Amino acid sequence: MGAETTATIVEAAAPEIVGLQPSALVDHMARVDWSVLDIPGETGGSLPVAMEELEYILSQVKIHLPSSKGQSPLKTIAGGSVANTVRGLASGFGVTCGIIGACGDDEQGKLFMDNMNFNNVNLSNLKIKKGATAQCVCLVDASGNRTMRPCLSSAVRLQADDLRGDYFRGSKWLVLRYGILNLELIHAAVRIAKQEQVFVSLDLASFEMVRNFREPLLELLESGNVDLCFANEDEAKEVVRGEGHTDPEAALDYLGKRCKWAVVTLGSKGCMAKHGKEVVRVPALGETQVSDATGAGDLFASGFLYGLLKGLSLQDCCKVGSCSGGSVIRSLGGDVSQENKHWMYKQMQIKGLSVPQLGL
Repeated sequence: MGAETTATIVEAAAPEIVGLQPSALVDHMARVDWSVLDIPGETGGSLPVAMEELEYILSQVKIHLPSSKGQSPLKTIAGGSVANTVRGLASGFGVTCGIIGACGDDEQGKLFMDNMNFNNVNLSNLKIKKGATAQCVCLVDASGNRTMRPCLSSAVRLQADDLRGDYFRGSKWLVLRYGILNLELIHAAVRIAKQEQVFVSLDLASFEMVRNFREPLLELLESGNVDLCFANEDEAKEVVRGEGHTDPEAALDYLGKRCKWAVVTLGSKGCMAKHGKEVVRVPALGETQVSDATGAGDLFASGFLYGLLKGLSLQDCCKVGSCSGGSVIRSLGGDVSQENKHWMYKQMQIKGLSVPQLGL
Protein backbone atom coordinates (compact mmCIF):
# COMPACT_ATOMS: atom_id res chain seq x y z
CA MET A 1 0.00 0.00 0.00
CA GLY A 2 1.36 3.35 -0.90
CA ALA A 3 1.11 6.29 1.47
CA GLU A 4 -1.20 9.01 0.20
CA THR A 5 0.44 12.39 -0.09
CA THR A 6 -1.01 15.81 -0.70
CA ALA A 7 0.80 18.83 -2.02
CA THR A 8 0.90 21.80 0.32
CA ILE A 9 0.75 25.15 -1.41
CA VAL A 10 2.15 27.98 0.68
CA GLU A 11 1.09 31.41 -0.49
CA ALA A 12 3.36 34.34 0.21
CA ALA A 13 1.93 36.63 2.85
CA ALA A 14 0.46 39.85 1.49
CA PRO A 15 2.62 42.95 2.03
CA GLU A 16 1.56 44.93 5.11
CA ILE A 17 1.51 48.10 3.03
CA VAL A 18 0.86 48.49 -0.69
CA GLY A 19 1.41 51.71 -2.58
CA LEU A 20 -0.47 52.70 -5.71
CA GLN A 21 1.77 54.58 -8.15
CA PRO A 22 -0.02 54.49 -11.52
CA SER A 23 3.20 55.24 -13.40
CA ALA A 24 6.69 54.16 -12.37
CA LEU A 25 8.88 57.26 -12.32
CA VAL A 26 12.52 58.24 -12.47
CA ASP A 27 13.78 61.53 -11.06
CA HIS A 28 16.43 63.69 -12.67
CA MET A 29 17.92 65.57 -9.72
CA ALA A 30 20.09 68.68 -9.92
CA ARG A 31 21.25 71.48 -7.64
CA VAL A 32 20.38 74.83 -9.18
CA ASP A 33 21.15 78.53 -8.94
CA TRP A 34 18.02 80.44 -9.95
CA SER A 35 20.12 83.48 -10.88
CA VAL A 36 21.45 81.57 -13.90
CA LEU A 37 18.57 79.19 -14.58
CA ASP A 38 15.06 80.21 -15.60
CA ILE A 39 12.26 77.70 -16.22
CA PRO A 40 8.53 78.07 -16.96
CA GLY A 41 6.18 78.42 -13.95
CA GLU A 42 6.75 79.59 -10.39
CA THR A 43 9.46 77.89 -8.38
CA GLY A 44 8.49 75.44 -5.66
CA GLY A 45 5.86 72.73 -5.70
CA SER A 46 5.09 70.37 -8.55
CA LEU A 47 3.65 71.24 -11.97
CA PRO A 48 3.09 68.66 -14.75
CA VAL A 49 4.87 69.32 -18.07
CA ALA A 50 4.93 67.79 -21.56
CA MET A 51 7.93 65.78 -22.79
CA GLU A 52 9.14 68.74 -24.87
CA GLU A 53 9.17 70.97 -21.77
CA LEU A 54 10.96 68.31 -19.70
CA GLU A 55 13.63 67.94 -22.38
CA TYR A 56 13.97 71.74 -22.58
CA ILE A 57 14.51 72.00 -18.81
CA LEU A 58 17.06 69.18 -18.88
CA SER A 59 18.92 70.91 -21.70
CA GLN A 60 18.95 74.22 -19.79
CA VAL A 61 20.33 72.48 -16.70
CA LYS A 62 23.14 70.93 -18.74
CA ILE A 63 23.92 74.26 -20.45
CA HIS A 64 23.84 76.57 -17.43
CA LEU A 65 24.99 74.38 -14.56
CA PRO A 66 28.62 73.30 -14.33
CA SER A 67 29.60 69.65 -14.26
CA SER A 68 31.72 68.43 -11.37
CA LYS A 69 34.88 66.42 -12.14
CA GLY A 70 33.52 65.60 -15.59
CA GLN A 71 30.23 64.32 -14.15
CA SER A 72 26.83 65.55 -15.29
CA PRO A 73 25.06 68.00 -12.95
CA LEU A 74 22.09 65.60 -13.15
CA LYS A 75 21.60 62.61 -10.85
CA THR A 76 19.00 60.14 -12.15
CA ILE A 77 17.31 57.90 -9.56
CA ALA A 78 14.07 55.95 -9.10
CA GLY A 79 11.40 58.23 -7.71
CA GLY A 80 7.78 59.09 -7.16
CA SER A 81 6.08 60.01 -3.91
CA VAL A 82 4.47 56.63 -3.25
CA ALA A 83 7.62 54.75 -4.27
CA ASN A 84 9.63 56.92 -1.87
CA THR A 85 7.25 56.11 0.99
CA VAL A 86 7.11 52.33 0.49
CA ARG A 87 10.85 52.14 -0.19
CA GLY A 88 11.46 54.02 3.05
CA LEU A 89 9.20 51.64 4.95
CA ALA A 90 10.83 48.55 3.47
CA SER A 91 14.49 49.57 3.66
CA GLY A 92 14.44 51.70 6.79
CA PHE A 93 11.85 49.96 8.95
CA GLY A 94 11.69 46.39 7.62
CA VAL A 95 7.97 46.63 6.79
CA THR A 96 6.84 44.31 3.99
CA CYS A 97 5.71 46.54 1.12
CA GLY A 98 4.52 46.20 -2.45
CA ILE A 99 3.83 48.61 -5.26
CA ILE A 100 0.88 48.56 -7.65
CA GLY A 101 1.39 50.34 -10.95
CA ALA A 102 2.76 50.24 -14.48
CA CYS A 103 6.28 50.48 -15.82
CA GLY A 104 7.57 51.13 -19.33
CA ASP A 105 9.72 48.58 -21.15
CA ASP A 106 12.58 51.08 -21.44
CA GLU A 107 15.84 51.84 -19.65
CA GLN A 108 14.11 54.12 -17.12
CA GLY A 109 11.68 51.32 -16.31
CA LYS A 110 14.54 48.90 -15.68
CA LEU A 111 16.22 51.43 -13.40
CA PHE A 112 13.02 51.85 -11.39
CA MET A 113 12.54 48.10 -10.96
CA ASP A 114 16.16 47.45 -10.04
CA ASN A 115 16.02 50.11 -7.34
CA MET A 116 12.75 48.89 -5.84
CA ASN A 117 13.96 45.27 -5.91
CA PHE A 118 17.21 46.24 -4.20
CA ASN A 119 15.19 47.85 -1.41
CA ASN A 120 12.98 44.75 -0.91
CA VAL A 121 9.78 46.21 -2.39
CA ASN A 122 7.48 43.55 -3.89
CA LEU A 123 6.92 44.21 -7.62
CA SER A 124 4.58 41.31 -8.40
CA ASN A 125 1.74 43.77 -9.11
CA LEU A 126 3.82 46.19 -11.19
CA LYS A 127 2.77 45.69 -14.81
CA ILE A 128 5.38 46.11 -17.55
CA LYS A 129 3.77 47.81 -20.54
CA LYS A 130 5.15 48.75 -23.95
CA GLY A 131 6.03 52.43 -23.91
CA ALA A 132 7.82 55.10 -21.90
CA THR A 133 8.34 55.30 -18.14
CA ALA A 134 7.38 58.59 -16.46
CA GLN A 135 10.13 61.10 -15.66
CA CYS A 136 10.44 64.12 -13.38
CA VAL A 137 12.96 66.94 -13.15
CA CYS A 138 13.67 67.84 -9.50
CA LEU A 139 15.57 71.09 -9.11
CA VAL A 140 16.99 71.83 -5.66
CA ASP A 141 18.18 75.31 -4.65
CA ALA A 142 20.77 76.33 -2.08
CA SER A 143 18.15 76.37 0.71
CA GLY A 144 17.13 72.78 0.01
CA ASN A 145 13.78 73.80 -1.52
CA ARG A 146 12.70 71.83 -4.57
CA THR A 147 10.85 72.61 -7.76
CA MET A 148 9.40 69.56 -9.50
CA ARG A 149 8.33 69.22 -13.12
CA PRO A 150 6.88 65.73 -13.75
CA CYS A 151 6.18 64.44 -17.26
CA LEU A 152 3.43 61.88 -16.88
CA SER A 153 1.03 62.34 -19.80
CA SER A 154 3.06 60.34 -22.35
CA ALA A 155 4.07 57.58 -19.93
CA VAL A 156 2.50 54.15 -19.53
CA ARG A 157 0.07 54.01 -16.63
CA LEU A 158 -2.14 51.63 -14.78
CA GLN A 159 -5.85 51.89 -15.63
CA ALA A 160 -8.80 51.46 -13.30
CA ASP A 161 -9.84 48.20 -14.96
CA ASP A 162 -6.33 46.77 -14.32
CA LEU A 163 -7.04 46.62 -10.59
CA ARG A 164 -8.04 43.41 -8.84
CA GLY A 165 -9.09 42.62 -5.31
CA ASP A 166 -6.12 40.33 -4.69
CA TYR A 167 -3.77 43.30 -5.20
CA PHE A 168 -5.03 44.60 -1.84
CA ARG A 169 -6.25 41.48 -0.03
CA GLY A 170 -4.51 40.81 3.26
CA SER A 171 -2.69 44.16 3.39
CA LYS A 172 -3.26 46.66 6.18
CA TRP A 173 -2.72 49.97 4.37
CA LEU A 174 -2.99 51.38 0.86
CA VAL A 175 -0.83 54.44 0.21
CA LEU A 176 -2.08 56.94 -2.41
CA ARG A 177 -1.10 60.34 -3.78
CA TYR A 178 -3.76 62.74 -5.02
CA GLY A 179 -3.62 63.55 -8.74
CA ILE A 180 -6.30 64.67 -11.15
CA LEU A 181 -4.93 62.55 -14.03
CA ASN A 182 -5.43 59.44 -11.90
CA LEU A 183 -8.75 60.31 -10.28
CA GLU A 184 -10.71 57.41 -11.77
CA LEU A 185 -7.99 54.97 -10.73
CA ILE A 186 -7.84 56.46 -7.21
CA HIS A 187 -11.60 56.06 -6.75
CA ALA A 188 -11.44 52.46 -8.00
CA ALA A 189 -8.51 51.65 -5.69
CA VAL A 190 -10.22 53.19 -2.67
CA ARG A 191 -13.44 51.29 -3.42
CA ILE A 192 -11.62 47.94 -3.67
CA ALA A 193 -9.43 48.69 -0.62
CA LYS A 194 -12.52 49.33 1.49
CA GLN A 195 -14.08 46.08 0.23
CA GLU A 196 -10.91 44.29 1.36
CA GLN A 197 -10.93 46.12 4.73
CA VAL A 198 -7.70 47.96 3.99
CA PHE A 199 -6.99 51.40 5.49
CA VAL A 200 -6.37 54.22 2.99
CA SER A 201 -3.65 56.88 3.33
CA LEU A 202 -3.73 59.92 1.02
CA ASP A 203 -0.97 62.46 0.39
CA LEU A 204 -2.14 65.78 -1.08
CA ALA A 205 0.70 65.96 -3.63
CA SER A 206 1.27 69.72 -4.12
CA PHE A 207 -0.31 73.08 -3.40
CA GLU A 208 -0.93 73.58 -7.14
CA MET A 209 -2.80 70.27 -7.37
CA VAL A 210 -4.99 71.16 -4.37
CA ARG A 211 -5.56 74.72 -5.61
CA ASN A 212 -6.45 73.76 -9.18
CA PHE A 213 -8.49 70.61 -8.44
CA ARG A 214 -9.88 71.31 -4.98
CA GLU A 215 -13.48 70.21 -5.56
CA PRO A 216 -12.70 66.60 -6.60
CA LEU A 217 -10.34 66.36 -3.62
CA LEU A 218 -13.00 67.56 -1.18
CA GLU A 219 -15.47 65.03 -2.62
CA LEU A 220 -12.91 62.28 -1.98
CA LEU A 221 -12.34 63.45 1.59
CA GLU A 222 -16.07 63.85 2.25
CA SER A 223 -16.62 60.21 1.23
CA GLY A 224 -15.23 59.09 4.58
CA ASN A 225 -13.10 56.45 2.85
CA VAL A 226 -9.77 58.21 3.44
CA ASP A 227 -8.48 57.07 6.83
CA LEU A 228 -5.26 59.11 6.95
CA CYS A 229 -4.41 62.35 5.18
CA PHE A 230 -0.98 63.98 4.92
CA ALA A 231 -0.63 67.64 3.91
CA ASN A 232 2.21 70.09 4.12
CA GLU A 233 1.52 73.65 5.24
CA ASP A 234 0.98 75.07 1.74
CA GLU A 235 -1.34 72.23 0.72
CA ALA A 236 -3.25 72.56 4.00
CA LYS A 237 -3.89 76.25 3.40
CA GLU A 238 -5.29 75.51 -0.04
CA VAL A 239 -7.68 72.89 1.40
CA VAL A 240 -9.45 75.46 3.58
CA ARG A 241 -8.96 78.60 1.49
CA GLY A 242 -12.51 78.29 0.14
CA GLU A 243 -13.85 77.99 3.69
CA GLY A 244 -12.56 81.45 4.55
CA HIS A 245 -9.44 80.17 6.35
CA THR A 246 -5.78 80.06 5.43
CA ASP A 247 -4.16 78.68 8.58
CA PRO A 248 -2.88 75.11 9.01
CA GLU A 249 -4.75 74.67 12.32
CA ALA A 250 -8.08 75.12 10.55
CA ALA A 251 -6.98 72.67 7.86
CA LEU A 252 -6.00 70.08 10.47
CA ASP A 253 -9.41 70.43 12.08
CA TYR A 254 -11.14 70.15 8.69
CA LEU A 255 -9.16 67.05 7.69
CA GLY A 256 -9.46 65.50 11.13
CA LYS A 257 -13.25 65.61 10.95
CA ARG A 258 -13.21 63.65 7.68
CA CYS A 259 -10.32 61.22 8.30
CA LYS A 260 -9.43 59.02 11.28
CA TRP A 261 -5.95 60.55 11.30
CA ALA A 262 -4.82 63.87 9.84
CA VAL A 263 -1.28 65.25 9.70
CA VAL A 264 -0.04 68.70 8.66
CA THR A 265 3.74 69.01 8.33
CA LEU A 266 5.18 72.48 8.97
CA GLY A 267 8.78 72.19 7.78
CA SER A 268 11.17 73.70 10.32
CA LYS A 269 8.22 74.25 12.71
CA GLY A 270 7.56 70.53 13.05
CA CYS A 271 4.13 68.99 12.54
CA MET A 272 0.60 68.74 13.89
CA ALA A 273 -1.60 65.65 13.97
CA LYS A 274 -5.19 64.87 14.93
CA HIS A 275 -6.88 61.57 15.80
CA GLY A 276 -10.43 61.84 17.06
CA LYS A 277 -10.37 64.55 19.72
CA GLU A 278 -6.63 64.22 20.32
CA VAL A 279 -4.40 66.90 18.79
CA VAL A 280 -0.61 66.93 19.14
CA ARG A 281 2.12 69.24 17.98
CA VAL A 282 5.69 67.95 17.68
CA PRO A 283 8.72 70.17 17.00
CA ALA A 284 11.13 69.48 14.17
CA LEU A 285 14.56 68.00 14.76
CA GLY A 286 16.64 71.07 15.52
CA GLU A 287 19.98 69.73 14.30
CA THR A 288 18.96 68.64 10.81
CA GLN A 289 20.90 70.26 7.97
CA VAL A 290 18.64 70.64 4.93
CA SER A 291 20.54 69.60 1.82
CA ASP A 292 17.50 68.64 -0.30
CA ALA A 293 13.86 68.71 0.80
CA THR A 294 12.85 66.19 -1.89
CA GLY A 295 11.15 63.22 -0.26
CA ALA A 296 10.83 64.82 3.19
CA GLY A 297 7.04 64.46 3.25
CA ASP A 298 7.19 61.00 1.67
CA LEU A 299 9.63 59.72 4.30
CA PHE A 300 7.73 61.44 7.10
CA ALA A 301 4.77 59.33 5.96
CA SER A 302 6.99 56.21 6.11
CA GLY A 303 7.81 56.86 9.74
CA PHE A 304 4.28 57.82 10.73
CA LEU A 305 2.79 54.70 9.10
CA TYR A 306 5.43 52.54 10.80
CA GLY A 307 4.33 54.05 14.10
CA LEU A 308 0.69 53.23 13.39
CA LEU A 309 1.58 49.64 12.46
CA LYS A 310 3.44 49.31 15.77
CA GLY A 311 0.57 50.78 17.77
CA LEU A 312 2.53 53.85 18.91
CA SER A 313 0.86 56.93 20.36
CA LEU A 314 -0.07 59.78 18.02
CA GLN A 315 2.81 61.85 19.39
CA ASP A 316 5.33 59.03 18.93
CA CYS A 317 4.09 58.42 15.36
CA CYS A 318 4.92 62.05 14.67
CA LYS A 319 8.33 61.68 16.29
CA VAL A 320 9.21 58.66 14.15
CA GLY A 321 7.99 60.60 11.11
CA SER A 322 10.22 63.53 12.03
CA CYS A 323 13.26 61.25 12.35
CA SER A 324 12.49 59.53 9.05
CA GLY A 325 11.75 62.77 7.19
CA GLY A 326 14.86 64.34 8.67
CA SER A 327 17.04 61.50 7.42
CA VAL A 328 16.24 62.02 3.74
CA ILE A 329 16.86 65.77 3.59
CA ARG A 330 20.52 65.32 4.54
CA SER A 331 21.49 64.42 0.95
CA LEU A 332 20.26 64.76 -2.64
CA GLY A 333 17.34 62.56 -3.69
CA GLY A 334 14.31 60.80 -2.25
CA ASP A 335 16.12 57.68 -1.02
CA VAL A 336 17.88 57.26 2.33
CA SER A 337 21.54 56.24 2.33
CA GLN A 338 22.92 53.71 4.80
CA GLU A 339 24.69 56.51 6.67
CA ASN A 340 21.47 58.49 7.01
CA LYS A 341 19.55 55.42 8.17
CA HIS A 342 22.00 55.09 11.05
CA TRP A 343 21.49 58.80 11.77
CA MET A 344 17.71 58.19 11.85
CA TYR A 345 18.04 55.29 14.28
CA LYS A 346 20.24 57.41 16.55
CA GLN A 347 17.61 60.17 16.58
CA MET A 348 14.91 57.60 17.41
CA GLN A 349 17.00 56.33 20.34
CA ILE A 350 17.50 59.87 21.61
CA LYS A 351 13.72 60.33 21.62
CA GLY A 352 13.19 57.06 23.47
CA LEU A 353 11.69 55.24 20.49
CA SER A 354 12.32 51.58 19.68
CA VAL A 355 14.65 51.12 16.73
CA PRO A 356 13.78 48.51 14.05
CA GLN A 357 15.93 45.38 14.37
CA LEU A 358 17.21 45.00 10.81
CA GLY A 359 20.70 43.78 11.53
CA LEU A 360 22.14 47.13 10.46
